[in-house]
Amino acid sequence: MEVYLDNSATTKVYDEVVQLTSKIMSEDYGNPSSMHQKGVDAEVYVKEAKERIAKTLKVQEKEIFFTSGGTESDNWALMGAASANSRAGRHLITTKIEHPAILQTMEYLESIGYEVTYLPVDEKGVLRLDALEQAIRPDTILVSIMHVNNEVGAIQPIEEAGALIKRMNPHTLFHVDAVQGFGKLRIYPKKSHVDMLSVSGHKIHGPKGVGILYIDEHVKIKPIIFGGGQQKGMRSGTENVPGIAGIGKATELSYANLDRDVERLYELKRYFEDGLQKLSDVVINGPLYEQGAPHIVSASFAGVRSEVLLHALEDKGIYVSAGSACASNKHTVSATLKAMGISQSLLDSTIRFSFSVFTTAEELDYTLRCLYDILPMLRKYTRY
Repeated sequence: MEVYLDNSATTKVYDEVVQLTSKIMSEDYGNPSSMHQKGVDAEVYVKEAKERIAKTLKVQEKEIFFTSGGTESDNWALMGAASANSRAGRHLITTKIEHPAILQTMEYLESIGYEVTYLPVDEKGVLRLDALEQAIRPDTILVSIMHVNNEVGAIQPIEEAGALIKRMNPHTLFHVDAVQGFGKLRIYPKKSHVDMLSVSGHKIHGPKGVGILYIDEHVKIKPIIFGGGQQKGMRSGTENVPGIAGIGKATELSYANLDRDVERLYELKRYFEDGLQKLSDVVINGPLYEQGAPHIVSASFAGVRSEVLLHALEDKGIYVSAGSACASNKHTVSATLKAMGISQSLLDSTIRFSFSVFTTAEELDYTLRCLYDILPMLRKYTRY
């Protein structure tokens, strides 16, 4: 039996998306910048994707830009906005639990003269709004907060944070990394005072190599990729038409039955977390049940190294993660778990299980049975 529980790393692509992208690559393969009919046909796919995404976010089509993925969207939002607004100030704010695409970009900006404040979170991984309020200054030009934490599933108070930011300093830009939240929760940038929002295609059953950056029409931002002037000169490079059409279709499908899908995911999450809590020496990190995102469960297994348990489960056909896919292969200690105050002894004993609309109760039953069998043996033979 094969059980894929690493959907926060990437997802299986919807069949409808596979069919659409295949058709574009084999039949409608024109360059959307070309003036002939093949180019016009390709441009239609880009326009349709913009329409679908803008409708989902309740924003204008002209505010949607396509990128190579969540990482580029995050980099562009931070570096482009910081550069364009440096005369107004050089102070930036983020949290200690952001994705490396944010944290490493912030480190780069620090190296060229910007000041960054890293906000704490509580024991569940949720931003402390009082800390945000205290951090905002007259020279704060940008705040970046993720929507859903990719390791523990903590949902950040985006709407409250946005209102607070604009009340404290109306000129401060608000960026949200929605890579893990988009397609699982509803988010409306205008309602939440969000000026820029990042999305990744392969997290929502779309293709890899394509992302979205929503940029409010009033935001001052500079491009970070130059060349042929595509996308109004804001993001040069021939548009990835199959990817763009794919992320547009994946967006439509992800939100078509969102309430039903999320309710089912929460049922699976509750069932799985209840099962984990019946095991000895297991700690669930972050918010339980409906308090967190519907698709992420983080658990620490005392006395067993993450990597050892990961491969033991892999031998049973179960695929999980030891944390963020962008960091788990580097054997680094999780900044998120550290910021939450997780015990030192559990930092290297944590596994992330992440679900999708394709996950079944039978798969979770099988995973729990394997854990019941594997853990006593691993604890008996594992040495630190």
